[in-house]
Amino acid sequence: MPADAAMRGDGGPRVKKSMKKQNLPNCITAARMIGALCLVPIRPLSPLFDGLYALAGFTDVLDGWLARRIKAESDFGAKLDSIADLLFYGAMLAKLLPTLRAVLPVEMEYAVTAVLALRLSSHLAAAVRYRKFVPLHTFGNKLAGAAVFCVPFVISLPFTVPGCWAVCALAFIASGEELWMHLCGRTDCAKINISERGGEKPCA
Repeated sequence: MPADAAMRGDGGPRVKKSMKKQNLPNCITAARMIGALCLVPIRPLSPLFDGLYALAGFTDVLDGWLARRIKAESDFGAKLDSIADLLFYGAMLAKLLPTLRAVLPVEMEYAVTAVLALRLSSHLAAAVRYRKFVPLHTFGNKLAGAAVFCVPFVISLPFTVPGCWAVCALAFIASGEELWMHLCGRTDCAKINISERGGEKPCA
């Protein structure tokens, strides 16, 4: 390492290149947040909306895969990923709410409210227990997230209502599982895959 680089403490060009590589998954996650905001002014269920929505959803898979591939998992990346998910699905729900209310029974609103309340309780339980935001990338959360992601693409199909009930049930179970883990302190269980972008590591 050159002496001037060592004195500056920046490690030289090689270290800078490595730092840029390590930050790439977070940049992809940030792109999903930007994509979520770009969905707001676009007409829902239009080709542009569907294309941008699918592209933003693809980044949700890409950032985690790339972080594991280049060994760039971090607590910050895990938290940023969860925040991006909340923003992305929040934007989707806000845009599709009028359409969903037109095709789904009113009881579905109560079911969605129950899921959101359970999810909020889980985050509050984590904040009280650990005094920080603890994202859990469980199998249940991943499956529920994938199911919610598919909602805009099946909203006009004949099985929309039973399909949405299934999504609500899956999301409720996943949220309940996360709340139970926070309340019981089971976030270190080996069978729980919560280390996708960093955060809590599974035990051996």
